[in-house]
Order: sequence, then structure tokens, then C-alpha cells
Amino acid sequence: MNHHQIAMEYTTLSNGLKVVIVPDTSAPVVTVGLYYKIGFRLEPQGRSGFAHLFEHMMFQGSANAPKMQHIKLINSSGGLLNGSTHYDVTNYYESVPSNALDRVLWLEADRMRALKVDDENLRNQRDVVKEEVRVNVMNQPYGGFPWLDLPPVAFRNWANAHNFYGDFADLDAADLADVQAFFKTYYVPNNAVLLVLGDVKADEGVALAQKYFGDIPAGPLLPFADAREPEQKEERRGEVEEKFGTLPAMAIGYNIPERRTTDWCAMALLDQALHGGRAGRLYRELVLEKQIAVEADGGIDDIFGYNGPTQMVTRILHKPEYSAEKTLAAFDAVIGEIQEHGISEDELQQLKVKWRSDYYSTLEGGRGGMPRYGLMHLLACFTLFDNQPQLVNSILDGFLAVKRDEIQAVARKYLQPANRAIVFRAPAKVSAKEAA
Repeated sequence: MNHHQIAMEYTTLSNGLKVVIVPDTSAPVVTVGLYYKIGFRLEPQGRSGFAHLFEHMMFQGSANAPKMQHIKLINSSGGLLNGSTHYDVTNYYESVPSNALDRVLWLEADRMRALKVDDENLRNQRDVVKEEVRVNVMNQPYGGFPWLDLPPVAFRNWANAHNFYGDFADLDAADLADVQAFFKTYYVPNNAVLLVLGDVKADEGVALAQKYFGDIPAGPLLPFADAREPEQKEERRGEVEEKFGTLPAMAIGYNIPERRTTDWCAMALLDQALHGGRAGRLYRELVLEKQIAVEADGGIDDIFGYNGPTQMVTRILHKPEYSAEKTLAAFDAVIGEIQEHGISEDELQQLKVKWRSDYYSTLEGGRGGMPRYGLMHLLACFTLFDNQPQLVNSILDGFLAVKRDEIQAVARKYLQPANRAIVFRAPAKVSAKEAA
């Protein structure tokens, strides 16, 4: 099944803003995305949680659109909007009827040109973020497991190791001068890509980008922090207490190959062999057959959305009668099986069919009611990391070319104890009163 190539227009304005237009007249709707090349990984040291706090600040008003105006104008156009912070990008996106395209571009340009924030907004949003952390992490069974627990154990470079929701002391230390400095450093046209997908002609989209964004001055792009990791030579372990849940848990993360290499493509298919839902080897072995684990899932999260060190992570909740070591030994046996015997040609073909259909689902998929989110996200990442949005049409080839022996080779090379980190999350000890 050969999918048609996605037609796009890609250009860069004189101020450095990258612009990608994907015309699609099947419905009178446009999805607009503005991605900035800054995320958790590159926030300033001593300001953990700042990239995410800043995403909230971007909704607190700009030069010509007072607080809440952005949200009101989109909603009154019958549209949807959101933003999210990732390791290497922060995005803002809207989906609106195509007659509201000018309005959306005006709003996005206004806040890129001149964010307007005051102390009260900063205090409010800081409290909002803290409450988010309390609700989503501190008061949830297995909250933040393993995505907040694993990095500090796995990584040595602060850029990769710190808690990206932010240390409350760090959040409290951030002031308006920090907000403005962050804005002037990263929220500049030459550190961003504008995407318009849907009911717009290519030349019209470029003209609108020029009209609204063309006169925003480029910023002095500062060198990014070096997010590389020193070579790991030993297995790393850590422990976290689980306050609410009753099952012991563990997370095992292996460092994966650099993106867009042959090894990376092979690792992606290996990941799917291990974590492909209920058909994945880990679920089948640990949950269904040996019945040691109650849950076994994971994988490489958002494989195309990273531009730095990342891991393939397996998350296991196991029965209390099995020790952590026994559970880990059962996990290791599944890995050892692939290292020793590889996978069959038949399994490889099934992995490729699944990988391809998942890739196309991503391209065609929305998010939170927004059409074309998946395609937008891939185009944005390929533009900011590779300067090649057209990779969306060719990246699949590398995965479909992977051979059986390449999968076995990456299993042997990367799935080594010296290339992994493990976090054990044990339930708090039963209190003496309960025991009695």
C-alpha cells in the first residue's frame, strides 16, 4: 500500500521564521501550529520547570490582546487551542474554520512580538503549575512514574536529569526579569516554525505568514546548552517510595541510538517487538504466561519528537509475592531470548506492517478534537531538528529496510546492563497498626 506523498510548501522568512504550508481542501478548517525550539531539556539550570511555566505565561496577554483574549477569540470563532511543553520543543496550536485563519495568525504574531506579563500573572500561573504537580504527581498512585523518576537516575547531564515539572524552590525563585529574558532568548522568529495545514493555498499561506510575522525582528540566537551525556559504563539504580499503590513497580530504561541512524530504525522495530501492546513479548511473557506482572508496558515515547539523549523505557507493576530481583530476572530472560535467537522473518514482516500502519495513523490522527495534529507535530520536529519537513514522506523507508540481523545486533549492543537505568518503586511499609 503506497501512500501519496504529502505536498507542502517550505520557506524561510528574512527574519529566520520557518514556514510550512500543507494545503488540503477536504474541509473548511485549518490547523495552525507555532513550535519553538525550546523545551524541558534546555531550560536554565536553577530554573527547573521554567519551560512549562512559560508555556502558561504565553496565555497571559500580549501587546494588543489582553489576558484571556486569545482564548476567547479562538473559542468565539468555533475553534480549539492548546499548548504543550516537550523535551526539545514547546508548541502552541489552534484549529479553526478557515475564515478565522487571519485572526489566529494575528494572535500568534502578537504574542511572539510582545508578550505582556506582570507579577500578578506570574504568581497566579506559578500556583496553577504547583497545583498541577500536586494533582498529577504528588497525590496520584504511581504519579510521575517513571517519567519523573527515571531521568535523575539515568542521566548525568543536568539538562537531561532534572525534574522538568520543576522544583518548587526553583519556580518560586523565577521572577519577571527571568520571564522576559527567556522570552527574548528563545521566543524569536529564528528559533521557530509556523505551520498551516488545511484549507489554504500554498502561496496564500506564505503571503499571510509574511504579512503577520515578517516584520518581527530576529533575535540573537544564543548557543544551546550541550545536552550530550558522558558515556555510561555501568548499570544505574535508584529507589522511590510509592505512597498510595500496593503493587511494587520498576522501570527499566535503555539509552537508544542517535536519531536517523540505521541502529535507531532497528531499535524502533525491536521496541515494537517488546512493547507492541498485548502482542508484545514483554506483556505476553510477564503478564500472560508467567503471571509475575500485572502490567508491563512502555517503549520509546514520541520517537520523532526528540533531539537528544532518550530511552526506551519499560514499566512493570508486579505481584508482591515476586521479589524485584525475580521480576527483573524474568524481564532479562525476554531480552536475552532476542539477543540469542533474534526474531523470525515472519515476525519482522508483521512488525513492519504494524509500524507502517501506526505511522500513517499518526499522520492522519488528531489530538483533543484537533485534526492533523500528528502530521503537524512530525513536520515541526523535522523542520526544527533537521531543516527537512519533507522527511515526513521518506523517513518510513529506513524502518521498512531493517533486516533481521540488524534487530538482533541492536539488542546485543544496546540492551546491556551497562547501558540502562532501573528505578524500583516500592510501596510504603505497612504500618504497625495495620499489621496488628
